[in-house]
Amino acid sequence: MDKQEEQHVKKFIQEFKEFAMRGNVVDLAVGVIIGGAFGKITTSLVQNIITPVLSAITGKINLGDLALKIPGAFGGADIVIAYGAFLQNVLDFVITAFVIFLMIKLMNKLRQKKEEPPAEPVVPAPSREEELLTEIRDLLRETNGK
Repeated sequence: MDKQEEQHVKKFIQEFKEFAMRGNVVDLAVGVIIGGAFGKITTSLVQNIITPVLSAITGKINLGDLALKIPGAFGGADIVIAYGAFLQNVLDFVITAFVIFLMIKLMNKLRQKKEEPPAEPVVPAPSREEELLTEIRDLLRETNGK
């Protein structure tokens, strides 16, 4: 490799480092990783808690098992339309979106509290004694100043 090629490679590596270490890319990577883990938690919530509760309420109906079988043409294999799996995925999505909404709302509340400037201290109104003393002081200044 000659000097010019070596400089191009070093420049390319430097540009890649700057790109990879840019804040947005790192934030995106963290978001994707946390999103994947959060997706697993939400899927577990739906499959292991919400779906069994819905099954108990609706009489042991499992959404994932709902399907429509259509006999195949000319004696072929039956066609299965698994609409229950679709409904289950829609339910997963709605619950995931709702939980994310709640988390973002909570984070925004925490951020607002953190960003609010401290309230200015309330200066109490002067007492009647302080007002009288101020008037006396002002009168003495006037009479002594003349």
